[in-house]
Formats: sequence, structure tokens, C-alpha cells
Amino acid sequence: MAAETIPLAAVVRTPADYRSELKPIWCPGCGDFAVLAAIQQALAALQVDPKDLAVVSGIGCSSRLPAFLNAYGLHTVHGRALPTATGLKLARPELTVLAVGGDGDFFSIGLGHLPHAVRRDVNLTCIVMDNEIYGLTKGQTSPTSPMGHVTKSTPHGNRAAPLHPLMIAIASGATFVARGFSGQPRQLAELIRDGIAHPGFSFIHAMSPCVTFNDTYKLYKEQVYSLPADHDPRDTQAAIRYALESERLPLGLIYHAPRAGQAAAPAPQPFDTTRYLERYRA
Repeated sequence: MAAETIPLAAVVRTPADYRSELKPIWCPGCGDFAVLAAIQQALAALQVDPKDLAVVSGIGCSSRLPAFLNAYGLHTVHGRALPTATGLKLARPELTVLAVGGDGDFFSIGLGHLPHAVRRDVNLTCIVMDNEIYGLTKGQTSPTSPMGHVTKSTPHGNRAAPLHPLMIAIASGATFVARGFSGQPRQLAELIRDGIAHPGFSFIHAMSPCVTFNDTYKLYKEQVYSLPADHDPRDTQAAIRYALESERLPLGLIYHAPRAGQAAAPAPQPFDTTRYLERYRA
């Protein structure tokens, strides 16, 4: 008698399946620990296969994150995570691609790339860990530092107005804009999950305090609030009002407007290196 065929059980991945062998080396209490955990929870919720996951970063404390994930990781040069992630997604559209980094990487040297990545609406997820300070270089003012902030680079107080990251994304034409907080990791994980599932460019602003140079946990806990249940993320004017708030900080899905008839990414074509180089031999 033939042996009974037993169907193989479906693979069920947990957040632990997305941990690499390297342990995070951030300062104890850093908000980036919670962002890393939220990403792992989001990936498990979507059952993303680690072999189909690529995480791209630039330079900074938060940009160490790819090394702590069980995924393909690209630690690129300062401010260039988005163009690198865009090229990767276009070349390998079957991959789940994340671009991660901090406020210096995305809003200072890399700011010029953000509006164009938004405009192209390539299907990737941008997660910005904003601590309103340059942590890796030991505590200088960043583009999101509040006015009056005293740091090593602004000993008499910051005189420049901070950027509004959510507003930049919305004004550039983003189709998914959300904000989360390291102090509320469950909500942050849900936003990252929904951002990855979104068919286009998703922008997630994660407030992630630096406990060494700019510990804002207590301040954020007083300022943050969840968006009202009746907020319509398709309402552009309402999204703009929330994006510009500074005294209080709304958390949740600020804006969501998928583009109708989004064209599918073209299939990657074989690349003949020899033929390409022949163009320059003449």
C-alpha cells in the first residue's frame, strides 16, 4: 500500500526570523530599538520571505539598521539611500525594498532626493528615524531641531526654523504618509506593515529619540496624540493641517491616496557588460 502523503505545513515566520546574528550597538534606550522591532513585526505580519527583502541605508546611527535584519542589506553613502533603493526596486521589482535612515540623511544631505523619489512613486517604503539631532557625530543641530535648541553647533540657540517632514512628503505628491513614535511600537508596526503593503512610495516618519544627545521621550509623550477616528486620510487639506502641527504631534495615517492606474514596473532586462563597455573602446 502506498504511503499516505502528508502535506507540508505552511511556513509561518515570526519577528525573530528577521533578526540577524549581529546585536544592535545603539545606546541603551535609543528609540531605534523600537523601530527595528516594529519593522520585524511588520515583516512577520506580511510573511515576507527574508530572501526577498532588501534594506538600504545611508550614514548615521539609524543607518546601521540593515546589519541587524535577516535580509539583503546595503549600507550606502551619506544621503543616497533613496536613489539606491529606487534603482534596486526597478532592477529587482520582485523584492520588498525598504530605505531607512535618520533626519540628517533624509532631510539634510539627502533632501534633494526625497521629492523625486516621492514623484516617481516607485513601490518602496521609506522609514525616517527622526531624533532631531546628529547623534553619530555627537550632537549637532539637525534640519528638524526646534528653534532655540542649544547644541555644539548652535551654542547660542538654533535660529533656523525646523523642516516639516510630513508636509514635504505631501507637497511632493506622496501617496502614503504616516507618523509613528518609538514609545508606541505597536502602532508604529501597524503603520510600517500598511506602508509596505501600499502599492507605491510610502513615507513613514518615526519619531525616535536619542537618549544621549536629545532625550525627548518625556516631551513626545506629552505632545503626541492619535488622529481622530473620523479623520479621512484622503482629505488633502486635513492632512496638510495635521502635517503642519508643531505644538502637538498627530500619530497615524496622515494621508493616503493611491494613484489610479499606476503602471507596473517593467520587467528587468539582461545586462550585457561586455557589450556595454564596447561603447567606450573607440
